[in-house]
Amino acid sequence: MKTIKLIIKTKEQKYPIYIGHKLVSKISKIIKNNSIKFKKCLLVVDKNVPKNLIFQIKKSLKNKKIYLYTFNASEKNKNQNTINKIFKILLNNNFSREDCLFAVGGGITGDVSGYAASTFKRGLQFINIPTTLLSQIDSSIGGKTGINTSHGKNLIGSFYQPKLVISDINFLKTLNKREIISGYGEILKHAIIANVKFCKYLNKNFSRIIELKSPFIEKSIFESCKIKKIVVEKDEKETGLRKILNFGHTFAHAFEASLGYSKKLNHGEAVILGIKTALRFSYNNNILNLKDFNFLENHIKKSGLPSNLKKYFSLKDLNKILSFMLIDKKNNSKKINLILLKKIGKPIIDKKYKKNILSFFLKNELMN
Repeated sequence: MKTIKLIIKTKEQKYPIYIGHKLVSKISKIIKNNSIKFKKCLLVVDKNVPKNLIFQIKKSLKNKKIYLYTFNASEKNKNQNTINKIFKILLNNNFSREDCLFAVGGGITGDVSGYAASTFKRGLQFINIPTTLLSQIDSSIGGKTGINTSHGKNLIGSFYQPKLVISDINFLKTLNKREIISGYGEILKHAIIANVKFCKYLNKNFSRIIELKSPFIEKSIFESCKIKKIVVEKDEKETGLRKILNFGHTFAHAFEASLGYSKKLNHGEAVILGIKTALRFSYNNNILNLKDFNFLENHIKKSGLPSNLKKYFSLKDLNKILSFMLIDKKNNSKKINLILLKKIGKPIIDKKYKKNILSFFLKNELMN
C-alpha cells in the first residue's frame, strides 16, 4: 500500500501526517520535502522502541547533530521531573528555537516531548514519530500535550502543533496484542462519535485489524485520523466540538487515576472501559436508543475488549473514582461534565450531572 499523506490545518499550524511502511529510513527526505530545517535535534525515545528502528532514524538523520534521551514511558514518569531532564539536555547543549525535538514512542512520549518543546524557550520545532497504534490514530494529532500530577491526569499542558507526524506501520509489528487492543479503543471511539459506516466496517473486520492485515489496518488508521482531523481543524483549543473526542474519557481518566496509573489497566483499555460505561449511562438516562446500544455493546463483548468494571474495581473504590471525576479538567462547576451518545455519529457534549447521580449509577455497575 502506498504512503498516505493527510494535511492538518489549524490556526496555529499546517502540517502533514504520513502513514505507510518503512518510513523511518526516509525521514531525512520527508523533512527536506517539507522544508523543515535544523542543525541539532534531540530524540526523546521510549525505552521499549526497538533499537534497530532507532538506528534507522539516526542513520537517516546522519547529517544532523543528534542527542538521545531514553526513558521509561509510563504514566508515573509523565511528570515535571522528566520534563526537567529533557530541559537539562537542551540547555547544556545550547539548543535554539530553530533546533528540533523528536518524540519517538507512544502517546506518553508524545505528550511529554510536545510539552517540553512547547515550553522550552517558548517553543522549538517538534516532530512526532508515534510508534503505537494508540498514538498513531489519536494523541499524535491535534497538538495536545501534557503531564500528570498527583491531582490527576493531563492537568498541566499546552496546545502545541508539531511540524510533522510520521506514522510508520512497521512499528506496530513490534507491539503485543494488548497494545494493539489499546489503540483499537480510540479507533472505535472515533467511529462511534462520527461515522456509522466506519463502525460497521470495524465490526466486520475486527480480527483482520487486530492482526495488522493489509489493507484493513491502514484503512482503519487513515479513517480514524481523518475523523480527528475534521474535529481538530474546526476546534483546535477544545472550546466546543472537540469535546466529543473525550467520549468515554471522563470515566477512563478516573479509572486510570484510581488505580494509580498501574499496569493493571493501560490508557487504551481504560478508554474502552470508559466507552462501555458512557454507553450504559447514556442508555440508562434515555439518551441512547436501544438498537445502537445493543450493536455497540455486542461489538465490545464479542471482540473480547475490556468491558467488565468489576474486574478492576469494587464498591470500596467508588468514592475514589468519583473524586477523580469531580476534578476532571472538563468540569467548570460542582457537577460532573460528561460526553454522551444519542446515536452512532451523534454525541452530546456538556451534559452535567450531580455527584449523587453518578454515584448511584456506578454503584449499580459495581454490584450487578
